[in-house]
Amino acid sequence: MNDPYKVLNVSPSASDEEVKKAYRDLARKYHPDNYHDNPLADLAQEKMKEINEAYEQIQKQRRAGSGYGAPRQSYYGTTSNGYSSADPTMQQIRLAIARGDISQAERLLNAVSDHNAEWSFLMGNVCYRRGWLDEAKRYFETACRMDPENPEYRQALAAFNNRGYRPQGYQTVSTSCGNDVCSNWCLAALCCNLLGGGGYFCLPCMF
Repeated sequence: MNDPYKVLNVSPSASDEEVKKAYRDLARKYHPDNYHDNPLADLAQEKMKEINEAYEQIQKQRRAGSGYGAPRQSYYGTTSNGYSSADPTMQQIRLAIARGDISQAERLLNAVSDHNAEWSFLMGNVCYRRGWLDEAKRYFETACRMDPENPEYRQALAAFNNRGYRPQGYQTVSTSCGNDVCSNWCLAALCCNLLGGGGYFCLPCMF
């Protein structure tokens, strides 16, 4: 595989936040949603795959202590900020959601026995991406009840209640909203904290 740092156009000495920002910027640029009915769709898909693999490789290197970047923080920010822990399984689930691989994310979640606050939050994202809005809200509420001080969970629930939430990965779900602006941007928020949390959830989009 190509040098992951070159793929993301960052230095090996870049901080986790700088790597995260570079990933988000490229993911926005090459996301398949931007290339519907476009002759470059296949190339964009390959580029997106390369970007995802590069980001994941950097995360693996830094978790193992073999990367050149700053000491590894938690996956979507430091735990002191209330974001998710660095649990490897949860990181895999977040990456799967960010890639749009909802089936894989759901399989991983179903294999986890500890249904803690982060589990509920991520299951809420999976349900939302499937269009199961009632279930998504219930899981977001559960996450907030279990960890009421976590800003990631509180922001997600608040944005969801305002129909401004868009979980990791950019793809939209079908809603009852009738206009194009709503269908394209409905429920947009906090994407950053899922993948870089992330701390992919800054407004208006997680990346």
